[in-house]
Amino acid sequence: MRILLVEDDESLASGLKLALGRACYTVEHVGDGVAAVAALEHNAFDLAILDLGLPRLDGIDVLARVRRAGNAVPVLVLSARDAVRDRIVALDLGADDYLIKPFDVDELLARVRVLERRRAGLSVNQLRFGDLALDLAGMAVSWKNQPIDLQHREFMLLRRLVEQPNKVFTRSELEASLYGWGEGVASNAIDVYVHHVRRKTDPDLIKTVRGLGYRIGNPAA
Repeated sequence: MRILLVEDDESLASGLKLALGRACYTVEHVGDGVAAVAALEHNAFDLAILDLGLPRLDGIDVLARVRRAGNAVPVLVLSARDAVRDRIVALDLGADDYLIKPFDVDELLARVRVLERRRAGLSVNQLRFGDLALDLAGMAVSWKNQPIDLQHREFMLLRRLVEQPNKVFTRSELEASLYGWGEGVASNAIDVYVHHVRRKTDPDLIKTVRGLGYRIGNPAA
C-alpha cells in the first residue's frame, strides 16, 4: 500500500513513517491541508491518514474537497478532537475510520490492515494465490506451505502483485508502490526484486508481459 500521511506534528509524523515503513508500507508525508489536497489530486494512493487540526486548510475541509472531487481513497482520520459530533461529521463526510489521539501505534497498524483487507475484499489478514500465502499482519510468506525469507521490498512487490492478480503493472507503477518521493531508484531495481522472488518461489510465479511490465502468474498454467 502507498499511504499519504497528512500530519503537521513533525515528531509524530516521523514516528508514524518509521512504524508504517517497518510494516512494509510506502509512506508520503505532507504537513498542511492545501498540500494534502494537491497530493491526492495528482497522485494515486491506497490510503490517506488524515489529521484534522491542520494549517492552511482544516482536515474536515480536506476530506470534503476530496470526496466532492470523486476521490474514493480510504481515509483514516487521526485527531485529538474526541467529541462524538466531530466523529459523526468526519464519518458522514466520507472518512472510513476515526482514531483519537493519543493512540497506540499497534492499534493504528491494525486499523490500516482492516482498510487494506476491505480494499482487497478480504475477511482475514492473508492474501493467497495458488501455493502462495502472505500474512499481512506478520509480514510472513509461505510457498507450498513452507516459509520463505523475503526482503522488505520483495514482500512489498509480491503483495502488490497478488492484491490485483489480473492487472499488469508497469515498472513505474511498481516503483511508486515500493519507493517514496525523493528516494533513489536504480533503473533495474524492480527486475532485481522480481528475479529474487522467482528464485525463492517458482520461475513462473511472476510473469513478464513484454513491453508492458509484470503480473502475478500461475506456475501451473
